[in-house]
Amino acid sequence: MPKTGSENEIIYEGIPASPGIAIAPVHVIARGFSAPEIYEIKEEDVEREQLRFKQALEITKRQLIELQSRLEDLSGDNESGIFEAHVMILEDRSVVERVLQAIPRRLQNAEYAYYAVMQNFLEAMRRIPDPYLRERTADIEDVAQRVLRNFTTEGDVRIMGPEDQHVLVAYDLAPSDAASMNRRHVLGFATEQGSVNSHTAILARAFGIPAVVGLDGAVIDIIALTPSILDGYTGKLILFPSPETLERYRNLTLAKERVRSSLDAMSGAATETTDGRALKVSANIEIVDELPPVKRSGAKGIGLYRTEFLLLNGEEMPDEKRQAEVYSKVATEMAPHTVIIRTLDAGGDKLPVEPLTDPEPNPFLGWRGIRVSLARPAMFREQIRAVLRASAYGKVAIMFPMISGLSEVWRSKDMVRRCMDELESEGVPFDRSLPIGIMIEVPAAAICADLLAPEVDFFSIGTNDLIQYTVAADRVNPHVADLYRPTHPAVIRLIKRTIDAGRDNGIWTGICGEMAGDIRLTPLLLGMGVEELSVGPQQVPRVGQAIRSLSHAECAAMSDEALRCSRSQGILDLSLELAHRHYAELLD
Repeated sequence: MPKTGSENEIIYEGIPASPGIAIAPVHVIARGFSAPEIYEIKEEDVEREQLRFKQALEITKRQLIELQSRLEDLSGDNESGIFEAHVMILEDRSVVERVLQAIPRRLQNAEYAYYAVMQNFLEAMRRIPDPYLRERTADIEDVAQRVLRNFTTEGDVRIMGPEDQHVLVAYDLAPSDAASMNRRHVLGFATEQGSVNSHTAILARAFGIPAVVGLDGAVIDIIALTPSILDGYTGKLILFPSPETLERYRNLTLAKERVRSSLDAMSGAATETTDGRALKVSANIEIVDELPPVKRSGAKGIGLYRTEFLLLNGEEMPDEKRQAEVYSKVATEMAPHTVIIRTLDAGGDKLPVEPLTDPEPNPFLGWRGIRVSLARPAMFREQIRAVLRASAYGKVAIMFPMISGLSEVWRSKDMVRRCMDELESEGVPFDRSLPIGIMIEVPAAAICADLLAPEVDFFSIGTNDLIQYTVAADRVNPHVADLYRPTHPAVIRLIKRTIDAGRDNGIWTGICGEMAGDIRLTPLLLGMGVEELSVGPQQVPRVGQAIRSLSHAECAAMSDEALRCSRSQGILDLSLELAHRHYAELLD
Protein backbone atom coordinates (compact mmCIF):
# COMPACT_ATOMS: atom_id res chain seq x y z
CA MET A 1 0.00 0.00 0.00
CA PRO A 2 1.20 3.54 -0.71
CA LYS A 3 2.01 5.99 2.04
CA THR A 4 1.63 9.74 2.17
CA GLY A 5 4.71 11.93 1.98
CA SER A 6 5.15 15.69 2.35
CA GLU A 7 2.23 17.82 1.11
CA ASN A 8 0.21 15.71 -1.36
CA GLU A 9 2.90 13.18 -2.20
CA ILE A 10 1.95 9.52 -2.56
CA ILE A 11 4.84 7.09 -2.19
CA TYR A 12 4.87 3.49 -3.36
CA GLU A 13 7.69 1.35 -2.02
CA GLY A 14 8.91 -1.63 -4.01
CA ILE A 15 12.19 -3.39 -4.64
CA PRO A 16 14.99 -1.53 -6.44
CA ALA A 17 15.80 -3.54 -9.59
CA SER A 18 17.93 -1.12 -11.63
CA PRO A 19 19.61 2.05 -10.32
CA GLY A 20 18.81 5.51 -11.59
CA ILE A 21 16.25 8.28 -11.35
CA ALA A 22 13.45 9.15 -13.78
CA ILE A 23 11.28 12.27 -13.50
CA ALA A 24 8.28 12.18 -15.84
CA PRO A 25 4.50 11.59 -16.00
CA VAL A 26 3.25 8.06 -15.44
CA HIS A 27 1.94 5.92 -18.30
CA VAL A 28 0.00 2.85 -17.12
CA ILE A 29 -0.48 -0.43 -18.95
CA ALA A 30 -2.12 -3.52 -17.53
CA ARG A 31 -2.84 -7.15 -18.20
CA GLY A 32 -5.44 -8.28 -20.68
CA PHE A 33 -6.88 -5.91 -23.24
CA SER A 34 -4.86 -3.11 -24.82
CA ALA A 35 -4.67 0.32 -23.23
CA PRO A 36 -6.31 3.14 -25.23
CA GLU A 37 -4.79 6.52 -25.89
CA ILE A 38 -5.11 9.01 -23.07
CA TYR A 39 -5.60 12.73 -22.92
CA GLU A 40 -6.72 15.37 -20.44
CA ILE A 41 -10.11 17.08 -20.69
CA LYS A 42 -11.56 20.28 -19.26
CA GLU A 43 -14.48 20.37 -16.83
CA GLU A 44 -16.77 21.68 -19.56
CA ASP A 45 -15.98 18.57 -21.60
CA VAL A 46 -17.15 16.09 -18.95
CA GLU A 47 -20.72 15.76 -20.27
CA ARG A 48 -19.44 15.23 -23.81
CA GLU A 49 -17.13 12.44 -22.63
CA GLN A 50 -19.90 10.81 -20.60
CA LEU A 51 -22.10 10.87 -23.71
CA ARG A 52 -19.32 9.29 -25.77
CA PHE A 53 -19.14 6.50 -23.20
CA LYS A 54 -22.89 5.86 -23.34
CA GLN A 55 -22.79 5.85 -27.14
CA ALA A 56 -19.97 3.28 -27.12
CA LEU A 57 -22.07 1.07 -24.81
CA GLU A 58 -25.09 1.36 -27.13
CA ILE A 59 -23.05 0.44 -30.23
CA THR A 60 -21.53 -2.52 -28.39
CA LYS A 61 -24.93 -3.73 -27.19
CA ARG A 62 -26.32 -3.69 -30.74
CA GLN A 63 -23.31 -5.68 -31.95
CA LEU A 64 -23.67 -8.29 -29.20
CA ILE A 65 -27.41 -8.72 -29.82
CA GLU A 66 -26.75 -9.16 -33.53
CA LEU A 67 -24.04 -11.75 -32.80
CA GLN A 68 -26.41 -13.55 -30.43
CA SER A 69 -29.10 -13.64 -33.12
CA ARG A 70 -26.70 -15.03 -35.73
CA LEU A 71 -25.48 -17.74 -33.39
CA GLU A 72 -29.04 -18.76 -32.52
CA ASP A 73 -29.77 -19.26 -36.23
CA LEU A 74 -26.64 -21.40 -36.62
CA SER A 75 -26.54 -23.51 -33.48
CA GLY A 76 -29.52 -22.87 -31.24
CA ASP A 77 -29.78 -21.27 -27.82
CA ASN A 78 -26.96 -23.04 -25.95
CA GLU A 79 -23.99 -21.26 -27.50
CA SER A 80 -25.82 -17.95 -28.07
CA GLY A 81 -26.16 -17.59 -24.31
CA ILE A 82 -22.51 -16.55 -24.29
CA PHE A 83 -23.41 -13.19 -25.79
CA GLU A 84 -26.37 -12.79 -23.48
CA ALA A 85 -23.85 -13.01 -20.63
CA HIS A 86 -21.69 -10.46 -22.43
CA VAL A 87 -24.62 -8.02 -22.58
CA MET A 88 -25.08 -8.46 -18.82
CA ILE A 89 -21.40 -7.64 -18.30
CA LEU A 90 -21.76 -4.61 -20.55
CA GLU A 91 -24.75 -3.22 -18.63
CA ASP A 92 -23.43 -3.87 -15.12
CA ARG A 93 -24.72 -0.78 -13.30
CA SER A 94 -21.85 -0.62 -10.81
CA VAL A 95 -19.31 -0.47 -13.65
CA VAL A 96 -21.29 2.09 -15.64
CA GLU A 97 -21.68 4.33 -12.59
CA ARG A 98 -17.98 4.10 -11.73
CA VAL A 99 -16.99 5.16 -15.23
CA LEU A 100 -19.42 8.10 -15.24
CA GLN A 101 -17.94 9.20 -11.89
CA ALA A 102 -14.33 8.57 -12.95
CA ILE A 103 -14.51 10.94 -15.93
CA PRO A 104 -14.99 14.15 -13.85
CA ARG A 105 -12.72 12.84 -11.08
CA ARG A 106 -9.81 12.04 -13.41
CA LEU A 107 -10.54 14.73 -16.01
CA GLN A 108 -9.36 12.24 -18.62
CA ASN A 109 -11.02 10.95 -21.76
CA ALA A 110 -13.92 8.51 -21.45
CA GLU A 111 -12.22 5.48 -22.98
CA TYR A 112 -9.30 5.71 -20.59
CA ALA A 113 -11.61 6.16 -17.62
CA TYR A 114 -13.47 3.03 -18.76
CA TYR A 115 -10.19 1.16 -19.23
CA ALA A 116 -9.01 2.10 -15.71
CA VAL A 117 -12.28 1.05 -14.08
CA MET A 118 -12.34 -2.26 -15.95
CA GLN A 119 -8.75 -3.02 -15.05
CA ASN A 120 -9.58 -2.40 -11.40
CA PHE A 121 -12.53 -4.75 -11.69
CA LEU A 122 -10.47 -7.40 -13.50
CA GLU A 123 -7.68 -7.32 -10.93
CA ALA A 124 -10.25 -7.93 -8.19
CA MET A 125 -11.61 -10.87 -10.22
CA ARG A 126 -8.15 -12.38 -10.71
CA ARG A 127 -7.61 -12.49 -6.97
CA ILE A 128 -10.79 -14.49 -6.25
CA PRO A 129 -9.90 -18.02 -5.06
CA ASP A 130 -12.73 -19.65 -7.07
CA PRO A 131 -11.18 -20.87 -10.38
CA TYR A 132 -14.51 -20.71 -12.23
CA LEU A 133 -14.95 -17.02 -11.42
CA ARG A 134 -11.32 -16.27 -12.29
CA GLU A 135 -11.86 -17.81 -15.73
CA ARG A 136 -14.64 -15.30 -16.42
CA THR A 137 -12.03 -12.56 -16.74
CA ALA A 138 -11.56 -13.58 -20.40
CA ASP A 139 -15.22 -12.76 -21.10
CA ILE A 140 -14.89 -9.41 -19.36
CA GLU A 141 -11.74 -8.57 -21.32
CA ASP A 142 -13.53 -9.44 -24.56
CA VAL A 143 -16.43 -7.12 -23.78
CA ALA A 144 -14.10 -4.33 -22.63
CA GLN A 145 -11.99 -4.52 -25.79
CA ARG A 146 -15.14 -4.35 -27.91
CA VAL A 147 -16.36 -1.24 -26.06
CA LEU A 148 -12.99 0.48 -26.54
CA ARG A 149 -13.11 -0.17 -30.29
CA ASN A 150 -16.46 1.61 -30.44
CA PHE A 151 -15.19 4.94 -29.13
CA THR A 152 -14.40 7.71 -31.56
CA THR A 153 -12.06 10.60 -30.76
CA GLU A 154 -13.34 14.03 -31.70
CA GLY A 155 -11.86 17.51 -31.64
CA ASP A 156 -8.32 18.75 -31.12
CA VAL A 157 -6.95 16.79 -28.16
CA ARG A 158 -3.45 16.33 -26.79
CA ILE A 159 -2.85 12.60 -26.63
CA MET A 160 -0.19 11.12 -24.41
CA GLY A 161 1.21 8.02 -26.02
CA PRO A 162 4.44 6.07 -26.34
CA GLU A 163 6.10 9.00 -28.14
CA ASP A 164 6.10 11.07 -24.92
CA GLN A 165 8.77 10.70 -22.24
CA HIS A 166 7.22 8.82 -19.36
CA VAL A 167 7.64 6.39 -16.49
CA LEU A 168 5.97 3.13 -17.45
CA VAL A 169 3.89 1.39 -14.80
CA ALA A 170 2.75 -2.15 -15.62
CA TYR A 171 1.56 -5.33 -13.96
CA ASP A 172 4.54 -7.12 -15.48
CA LEU A 173 6.89 -6.81 -18.45
CA ALA A 174 8.34 -9.64 -20.50
CA PRO A 175 12.03 -9.48 -21.45
CA SER A 176 10.98 -8.90 -25.08
CA ASP A 177 8.93 -5.87 -23.93
CA ALA A 178 11.98 -4.43 -22.17
CA ALA A 179 14.27 -5.14 -25.11
CA SER A 180 11.97 -3.51 -27.67
CA MET A 181 10.84 -0.43 -25.73
CA ASN A 182 11.91 2.97 -27.05
CA ARG A 183 14.46 4.07 -24.48
CA ARG A 184 14.28 7.72 -25.58
CA HIS A 185 10.68 7.78 -24.36
CA VAL A 186 10.58 5.23 -21.52
CA LEU A 187 12.72 6.86 -18.85
CA GLY A 188 12.10 4.08 -16.33
CA PHE A 189 9.55 1.46 -15.39
CA ALA A 190 7.85 0.01 -12.34
CA THR A 191 5.97 -3.29 -12.15
CA GLU A 192 3.82 -5.13 -9.65
CA GLN A 193 5.44 -8.46 -10.51
CA GLY A 194 9.04 -9.45 -11.24
CA SER A 195 12.19 -9.67 -9.19
CA VAL A 196 15.65 -8.16 -9.02
CA ASN A 197 17.03 -11.19 -10.85
CA SER A 198 14.42 -11.51 -13.61
CA HIS A 199 15.59 -11.17 -17.21
CA THR A 200 13.55 -7.96 -17.50
CA ALA A 201 15.42 -6.41 -14.56
CA ILE A 202 18.72 -7.60 -16.02
CA LEU A 203 17.91 -5.84 -19.30
CA ALA A 204 16.95 -2.66 -17.44
CA ARG A 205 20.37 -2.60 -15.80
CA ALA A 206 22.04 -3.32 -19.13
CA PHE A 207 20.21 -0.40 -20.75
CA GLY A 208 20.77 1.95 -17.81
CA ILE A 209 17.01 2.35 -17.23
CA PRO A 210 15.88 2.78 -13.60
CA ALA A 211 13.44 0.06 -12.59
CA VAL A 212 11.43 -0.90 -9.52
CA VAL A 213 9.53 -4.16 -9.02
CA GLY A 214 7.03 -5.36 -6.42
CA LEU A 215 4.80 -2.26 -6.38
CA ASP A 216 1.67 -3.91 -5.02
CA GLY A 217 -1.60 -2.53 -6.41
CA ALA A 218 0.10 0.08 -8.55
CA VAL A 219 -1.77 -0.67 -11.78
CA ILE A 220 -5.16 -0.41 -10.12
CA ASP A 221 -4.52 2.72 -8.09
CA ILE A 222 -2.25 4.96 -10.15
CA ILE A 223 -3.82 7.43 -12.56
CA ALA A 224 -2.01 7.93 -15.86
CA LEU A 225 -0.37 11.33 -16.51
CA THR A 226 0.33 11.77 -12.78
CA PRO A 227 3.68 13.58 -12.22
CA SER A 228 6.17 11.16 -10.73
CA ILE A 229 9.72 10.37 -9.67
CA LEU A 230 11.00 6.81 -10.01
CA ASP A 231 13.89 6.10 -7.65
CA GLY A 232 15.69 2.96 -8.79
CA TYR A 233 18.20 3.27 -5.93
CA THR A 234 15.71 2.87 -3.07
CA GLY A 235 12.76 1.29 -4.92
CA LYS A 236 10.33 4.20 -4.59
CA LEU A 237 7.74 5.63 -6.96
CA ILE A 238 6.74 9.11 -5.78
CA LEU A 239 3.54 10.60 -7.20
CA PHE A 240 2.79 14.35 -7.07
CA PRO A 241 6.31 15.12 -5.81
CA SER A 242 6.66 18.37 -3.90
CA PRO A 243 9.00 21.13 -5.15
CA GLU A 244 11.44 20.22 -2.37
CA THR A 245 11.43 16.55 -3.38
CA LEU A 246 11.94 17.46 -7.04
CA GLU A 247 14.87 19.68 -6.13
CA ARG A 248 16.46 16.97 -3.98
CA TYR A 249 16.19 14.39 -6.76
CA ARG A 250 17.46 16.77 -9.40
CA ASN A 251 20.53 17.43 -7.25
CA LEU A 252 21.01 13.69 -6.73
CA THR A 253 20.77 13.16 -10.49
CA LEU A 254 23.45 15.79 -11.07
CA ALA A 255 25.72 14.16 -8.46
CA LYS A 256 25.32 10.76 -10.11
CA GLU A 257 26.01 12.33 -13.50
CA ARG A 258 29.28 13.75 -12.19
CA VAL A 259 30.33 10.24 -11.09
CA ARG A 260 29.25 8.90 -14.48
CA SER A 261 31.27 11.57 -16.32
CA SER A 262 34.40 10.74 -14.34
CA LEU A 263 33.91 7.06 -15.15
CA ASP A 264 33.36 7.77 -18.84
CA ALA A 265 36.62 9.71 -18.90
CA MET A 266 38.38 6.51 -17.83
CA SER A 267 36.59 4.25 -20.35
CA GLY A 268 39.72 3.64 -22.43
CA ALA A 269 41.99 2.90 -19.49
CA ALA A 270 43.36 -0.59 -18.88
CA THR A 271 41.43 -2.60 -16.32
CA GLU A 272 44.18 -3.87 -14.07
CA THR A 273 44.64 -3.80 -10.33
CA THR A 274 47.00 -1.55 -8.41
CA ASP A 275 49.49 -4.42 -8.28
CA GLY A 276 49.35 -5.12 -12.02
CA ARG A 277 46.81 -7.95 -12.35
CA ALA A 278 44.86 -7.54 -15.62
CA LEU A 279 41.16 -8.42 -15.75
CA LYS A 280 39.15 -8.14 -18.97
CA VAL A 281 35.79 -6.34 -18.81
CA SER A 282 33.46 -7.10 -21.68
CA ALA A 283 29.76 -6.53 -22.33
CA ASN A 284 26.59 -8.63 -22.49
CA ILE A 285 24.19 -7.77 -25.30
CA GLU A 286 20.77 -8.91 -26.43
CA ILE A 287 20.25 -6.83 -29.56
CA VAL A 288 22.44 -5.10 -32.16
CA ASP A 289 21.11 -1.69 -31.05
CA GLU A 290 23.25 -2.05 -27.92
CA LEU A 291 26.52 -1.86 -29.86
CA PRO A 292 26.93 1.98 -29.73
CA PRO A 293 26.73 2.11 -25.90
CA VAL A 294 29.03 -0.93 -25.71
CA LYS A 295 31.67 0.85 -27.76
CA ARG A 296 31.31 4.05 -25.73
CA SER A 297 31.65 2.08 -22.49
CA GLY A 298 35.18 0.93 -23.26
CA ALA A 299 34.25 -2.77 -23.13
CA LYS A 300 36.95 -5.04 -24.53
CA GLY A 301 34.58 -7.25 -26.48
CA ILE A 302 31.26 -9.03 -26.11
CA GLY A 303 31.43 -11.67 -23.41
CA LEU A 304 27.87 -12.84 -24.00
CA TYR A 305 25.70 -12.27 -27.06
CA ARG A 306 22.31 -13.72 -26.19
CA THR A 307 20.77 -14.83 -29.49
CA GLU A 308 17.26 -15.57 -28.21
CA PHE A 309 15.83 -12.16 -29.13
CA LEU A 310 17.06 -12.53 -32.71
CA LEU A 311 15.87 -16.12 -33.05
CA LEU A 312 12.54 -15.99 -31.23
CA ASN A 313 11.22 -12.46 -31.73
CA GLY A 314 9.10 -13.30 -34.75
CA GLU A 315 6.65 -15.78 -36.17
CA GLU A 316 9.49 -17.84 -37.61
CA MET A 317 13.18 -18.20 -36.89
CA PRO A 318 15.58 -16.31 -39.19
CA ASP A 319 17.44 -18.49 -41.66
CA GLU A 320 21.20 -19.02 -41.81
CA LYS A 321 21.75 -16.08 -44.14
CA ARG A 322 19.90 -13.62 -41.91
CA GLN A 323 21.63 -14.89 -38.77
CA ALA A 324 25.03 -14.65 -40.46
CA GLU A 325 24.32 -11.03 -41.47
CA VAL A 326 23.54 -10.04 -37.87
CA TYR A 327 26.44 -11.94 -36.31
CA SER A 328 28.82 -10.53 -38.94
CA LYS A 329 27.68 -6.99 -38.17
CA VAL A 330 28.44 -7.49 -34.48
CA ALA A 331 31.84 -9.04 -35.26
CA THR A 332 32.73 -6.20 -37.64
CA GLU A 333 31.61 -3.48 -35.24
CA MET A 334 33.53 -4.94 -32.29
CA ALA A 335 36.79 -5.77 -34.12
CA PRO A 336 39.52 -6.26 -33.02
CA HIS A 337 37.81 -7.49 -29.84
CA THR A 338 36.22 -10.93 -29.48
CA VAL A 339 32.48 -11.55 -29.68
CA ILE A 340 31.25 -14.64 -27.82
CA ILE A 341 28.01 -15.83 -29.40
CA ARG A 342 25.91 -18.13 -27.23
CA THR A 343 23.72 -20.60 -29.09
CA LEU A 344 19.99 -20.69 -28.40
CA ASP A 345 19.26 -20.78 -24.68
CA ALA A 346 15.50 -21.17 -24.40
CA GLY A 347 12.92 -23.79 -23.64
CA GLY A 348 11.24 -25.79 -26.37
CA ASP A 349 7.98 -23.98 -25.65
CA LYS A 350 9.52 -20.81 -27.12
CA LEU A 351 10.29 -22.28 -30.55
CA PRO A 352 8.01 -20.60 -33.13
CA VAL A 353 8.52 -23.51 -35.51
CA GLU A 354 7.57 -26.21 -33.01
CA PRO A 355 5.77 -25.07 -29.87
CA LEU A 356 5.21 -27.69 -27.19
CA THR A 357 1.58 -28.74 -27.02
CA ASP A 358 1.76 -29.71 -23.34
CA PRO A 359 3.48 -27.49 -20.79
CA GLU A 360 6.39 -29.08 -18.97
CA PRO A 361 5.85 -29.72 -15.24
CA ASN A 362 9.18 -28.04 -14.44
CA PRO A 363 10.65 -26.09 -17.39
CA PHE A 364 13.83 -25.18 -15.46
CA LEU A 365 14.67 -28.88 -15.28
CA GLY A 366 13.30 -29.69 -18.70
CA TRP A 367 13.88 -29.31 -22.40
CA ARG A 368 15.92 -26.14 -22.79
CA GLY A 369 19.36 -24.79 -23.69
CA ILE A 370 21.74 -27.18 -25.43
CA ARG A 371 19.19 -29.98 -25.02
CA VAL A 372 16.85 -28.30 -27.48
CA SER A 373 19.65 -27.59 -29.96
CA LEU A 374 20.97 -31.15 -29.91
CA ALA A 375 17.45 -32.52 -30.33
CA ARG A 376 16.85 -30.29 -33.36
CA PRO A 377 20.06 -30.71 -35.39
CA ALA A 378 18.79 -28.84 -38.47
CA MET A 379 18.13 -25.72 -36.40
CA PHE A 380 21.41 -26.16 -34.49
CA ARG A 381 23.38 -26.64 -37.71
CA GLU A 382 21.91 -23.45 -39.18
CA GLN A 383 22.98 -21.36 -36.20
CA ILE A 384 26.49 -22.83 -36.03
CA ARG A 385 27.04 -22.29 -39.75
CA ALA A 386 25.91 -18.67 -39.34
CA VAL A 387 28.36 -18.14 -36.44
CA LEU A 388 31.19 -19.69 -38.44
CA ARG A 389 30.46 -17.46 -41.44
CA ALA A 390 30.57 -14.42 -39.15
CA SER A 391 34.04 -15.46 -37.95
CA ALA A 392 35.44 -14.32 -41.31
CA TYR A 393 34.56 -10.71 -40.35
CA GLY A 394 36.11 -10.48 -36.88
CA LYS A 395 37.10 -12.41 -33.78
CA VAL A 396 34.22 -14.71 -32.92
CA ALA A 397 33.84 -17.49 -30.36
CA ILE A 398 30.92 -19.86 -29.87
CA MET A 399 29.49 -20.88 -26.51
CA PHE A 400 27.03 -23.62 -25.57
CA PRO A 401 24.51 -23.12 -22.71
CA MET A 402 23.30 -25.44 -19.97
CA ILE A 403 26.03 -28.05 -20.37
CA SER A 404 25.73 -30.78 -17.74
CA GLY A 405 28.25 -33.36 -18.92
CA LEU A 406 30.87 -34.49 -21.42
CA SER A 407 28.50 -36.10 -23.93
CA GLU A 408 26.82 -32.76 -24.64
CA VAL A 409 30.21 -31.14 -25.22
CA TRP A 410 31.31 -33.91 -27.57
CA ARG A 411 28.07 -33.83 -29.60
CA SER A 412 28.17 -30.03 -29.86
CA LYS A 413 31.80 -30.00 -30.96
CA ASP A 414 31.05 -32.72 -33.50
CA MET A 415 28.34 -30.50 -35.01
CA VAL A 416 30.85 -27.65 -35.23
CA ARG A 417 33.38 -29.89 -37.00
CA ARG A 418 30.80 -31.08 -39.51
CA CYS A 419 29.69 -27.51 -40.22
CA MET A 420 33.31 -26.47 -40.73
CA ASP A 421 33.81 -29.30 -43.23
CA GLU A 422 30.66 -28.29 -45.11
CA LEU A 423 31.64 -24.63 -45.36
CA GLU A 424 35.17 -25.55 -46.41
CA SER A 425 33.87 -27.77 -49.22
CA GLU A 426 31.57 -24.92 -50.29
CA GLY A 427 34.46 -22.45 -50.38
CA VAL A 428 32.94 -20.25 -47.67
CA PRO A 429 35.57 -18.44 -45.56
CA PHE A 430 35.59 -18.87 -41.77
CA ASP A 431 38.02 -19.14 -38.86
CA ARG A 432 38.85 -22.80 -38.27
CA SER A 433 40.56 -21.90 -34.98
CA LEU A 434 37.35 -20.34 -33.65
CA PRO A 435 37.34 -20.81 -29.84
CA ILE A 436 34.66 -23.06 -28.33
CA GLY A 437 33.44 -22.47 -24.80
CA ILE A 438 30.70 -23.64 -22.49
CA MET A 439 28.48 -22.07 -19.87
CA ILE A 440 28.96 -23.36 -16.34
CA GLU A 441 25.49 -22.85 -14.88
CA VAL A 442 24.52 -26.36 -13.74
CA PRO A 443 26.13 -27.64 -10.53
CA ALA A 444 27.03 -30.90 -12.31
CA ALA A 445 29.18 -28.95 -14.75
CA ALA A 446 30.95 -27.06 -11.97
CA ILE A 447 31.62 -30.24 -10.01
CA CYS A 448 33.14 -32.00 -13.03
CA ALA A 449 34.79 -28.86 -14.45
CA ASP A 450 38.16 -30.68 -14.35
CA LEU A 451 36.74 -33.22 -16.83
CA LEU A 452 35.19 -30.58 -19.10
CA ALA A 453 38.13 -28.16 -19.21
CA PRO A 454 40.38 -30.28 -21.51
CA GLU A 455 37.58 -30.32 -24.10
CA VAL A 456 37.02 -26.55 -24.48
CA ASP A 457 38.83 -23.24 -24.85
CA PHE A 458 37.13 -21.31 -22.07
CA PHE A 459 34.51 -21.40 -19.31
CA SER A 460 31.88 -18.71 -18.76
CA ILE A 461 30.04 -18.99 -15.45
CA GLY A 462 26.36 -18.07 -15.69
CA THR A 463 25.85 -17.20 -12.05
CA ASN A 464 22.11 -16.51 -12.31
CA ASP A 465 21.24 -20.11 -13.10
CA LEU A 466 24.12 -21.58 -11.12
CA ILE A 467 22.77 -19.94 -7.97
CA GLN A 468 19.17 -21.00 -8.46
CA TYR A 469 20.08 -24.58 -9.36
CA THR A 470 22.48 -24.83 -6.42
CA VAL A 471 20.12 -23.49 -3.75
CA ALA A 472 16.95 -24.87 -5.45
CA ALA A 473 15.27 -21.46 -5.47
CA ASP A 474 13.65 -19.86 -8.51
CA ARG A 475 15.06 -16.34 -8.71
CA VAL A 476 11.71 -14.82 -9.76
CA ASN A 477 9.59 -16.57 -7.13
CA PRO A 478 8.86 -14.13 -4.30
CA HIS A 479 8.21 -17.00 -1.86
CA VAL A 480 11.83 -18.18 -2.04
CA ALA A 481 13.59 -15.00 -3.18
CA ASP A 482 15.39 -14.69 0.16
CA LEU A 483 17.08 -18.07 -0.52
CA TYR A 484 18.59 -16.83 -3.78
CA ARG A 485 21.98 -15.75 -2.39
CA PRO A 486 24.95 -15.11 -4.68
CA THR A 487 27.33 -15.47 -1.72
CA HIS A 488 25.93 -18.77 -0.49
CA PRO A 489 29.01 -20.82 0.54
CA ALA A 490 28.07 -23.61 -1.90
CA VAL A 491 27.86 -21.15 -4.81
CA ILE A 492 31.21 -19.56 -3.97
CA ARG A 493 32.88 -22.96 -3.69
CA LEU A 494 31.49 -24.06 -7.08
CA ILE A 495 32.78 -20.87 -8.70
CA LYS A 496 36.22 -21.36 -7.16
CA ARG A 497 36.28 -25.02 -8.22
CA THR A 498 35.49 -24.01 -11.82
CA ILE A 499 38.15 -21.28 -11.93
CA ASP A 500 40.80 -23.63 -10.53
CA ALA A 501 39.90 -26.40 -13.01
CA GLY A 502 40.20 -23.95 -15.88
CA ARG A 503 43.57 -22.63 -14.70
CA ASP A 504 44.94 -26.15 -14.18
CA ASN A 505 44.01 -27.01 -17.77
CA GLY A 506 45.29 -23.81 -19.36
CA ILE A 507 41.94 -22.17 -20.16
CA TRP A 508 40.48 -18.92 -18.90
CA THR A 509 37.29 -18.50 -16.88
CA GLY A 510 34.92 -15.58 -17.05
CA ILE A 511 31.63 -14.67 -15.40
CA CYS A 512 28.71 -13.35 -17.44
CA GLY A 513 25.92 -13.52 -14.85
CA GLU A 514 24.64 -10.75 -12.62
CA MET A 515 27.41 -11.29 -10.07
CA ALA A 516 29.87 -9.92 -12.63
CA GLY A 517 28.24 -6.49 -12.54
CA ASP A 518 27.74 -6.33 -8.77
CA ILE A 519 30.68 -4.22 -7.63
CA ARG A 520 30.08 -5.28 -4.04
CA LEU A 521 31.41 -8.68 -5.16
CA THR A 522 34.23 -7.54 -7.46
CA PRO A 523 36.88 -8.00 -4.73
CA LEU A 524 35.67 -11.57 -4.09
CA LEU A 525 35.61 -12.59 -7.78
CA LEU A 526 38.94 -10.93 -8.47
CA GLY A 527 40.51 -12.68 -5.49
CA MET A 528 39.23 -16.10 -6.60
CA GLY A 529 41.06 -15.71 -9.93
CA VAL A 530 38.37 -14.91 -12.48
CA GLU A 531 39.89 -13.51 -15.70
CA GLU A 532 36.92 -11.83 -17.39
CA LEU A 533 33.79 -10.08 -16.19
CA SER A 534 31.05 -9.59 -18.78
CA VAL A 535 28.39 -7.10 -17.72
CA GLY A 536 25.68 -4.84 -19.09
CA PRO A 537 27.06 -1.97 -21.21
CA GLN A 538 26.06 0.62 -18.60
CA GLN A 539 27.96 -1.26 -15.90
CA VAL A 540 31.28 -1.52 -17.76
CA PRO A 541 32.82 1.81 -16.58
CA ARG A 542 31.86 1.22 -12.96
CA VAL A 543 33.25 -2.33 -12.90
CA GLY A 544 36.41 -1.18 -14.65
CA GLN A 545 37.02 1.54 -12.07
CA ALA A 546 36.38 -0.91 -9.22
CA ILE A 547 39.10 -3.20 -10.62
CA ARG A 548 41.56 -0.31 -10.97
CA SER A 549 40.97 0.59 -7.31
CA LEU A 550 41.79 -2.86 -5.90
CA SER A 551 44.92 -4.83 -5.03
CA HIS A 552 44.83 -8.42 -6.28
CA ALA A 553 46.94 -9.64 -3.38
CA GLU A 554 44.55 -8.09 -0.87
CA CYS A 555 41.53 -9.55 -2.70
CA ALA A 556 43.13 -13.02 -2.85
CA ALA A 557 43.72 -13.02 0.90
CA MET A 558 40.13 -11.93 1.51
CA SER A 559 38.70 -14.59 -0.86
CA ASP A 560 40.66 -17.31 0.99
CA GLU A 561 38.98 -16.18 4.18
CA ALA A 562 35.58 -16.04 2.41
CA LEU A 563 35.93 -19.65 1.26
CA ARG A 564 36.30 -20.68 4.90
CA CYS A 565 33.24 -18.68 5.91
CA SER A 566 30.03 -20.60 6.71
CA ARG A 567 27.47 -17.80 6.18
CA SER A 568 26.30 -15.97 3.06
CA GLN A 569 26.17 -12.64 4.89
CA GLY A 570 29.64 -13.13 6.26
CA ILE A 571 31.06 -13.66 2.76
CA LEU A 572 29.23 -10.60 1.46
CA ASP A 573 30.49 -8.50 4.38
CA LEU A 574 34.11 -9.47 3.69
CA SER A 575 33.88 -8.41 0.04
CA LEU A 576 31.83 -5.32 0.80
CA GLU A 577 34.35 -4.12 3.38
CA LEU A 578 37.07 -4.02 0.70
CA ALA A 579 34.72 -2.37 -1.78
CA HIS A 580 33.80 0.36 0.71
CA ARG A 581 37.40 0.95 1.58
CA HIS A 582 38.56 1.39 -2.02
CA TYR A 583 35.58 2.81 -3.98
CA ALA A 584 32.74 3.85 -1.69
CA GLU A 585 31.73 6.60 -4.14
CA LEU A 586 30.81 3.96 -6.77
CA LEU A 587 28.40 2.04 -4.55
CA ASP A 588 24.69 2.79 -4.81
